[in-house]
Amino acid sequence: QVQLVESGGGLVQAGGSLRLSCAPSGRTFVDFAMAWFRQAPGKEREIVAAINWSGGSTYYADAVRGRFTISRASAKNTVFMQMNSLKPEDTAVYYCTAREVWYSDYSWGSWKYWGQGTQVTVSS
Repeated sequence: QVQLVESGGGLVQAGGSLRLSCAPSGRTFVDFAMAWFRQAPGKEREIVAAINWSGGSTYYADAVRGRFTISRASAKNTVFMQMNSLKPEDTAVYYCTAREVWYSDYSWGSWKYWGQGTQVTVSS
């Protein structure tokens, strides 16, 4: 069974930092594009950041650019997202996802494999 397992969420004050991790199991995702989405209560799931298989190409949503950094481990099978200067509006469930091809469609329906999500709560 293919799984993506997220970790690193939690409760933090505004201005603080968190680091999310996504570790696959059941297969390797070394050559896959990977991304983080988030979904706040009552809102649609939205792209946060994405990274290609080599780590050489990245994409960031305007709301997080300059504050969040997506990266891959040297073995490229684990993906991280460093989140700095967190704001209350960053509060959401964060999901890790993967797909075979890197292209510029960041809608949630274009991604194939999903984790269960990890809660991030930023207090004001």
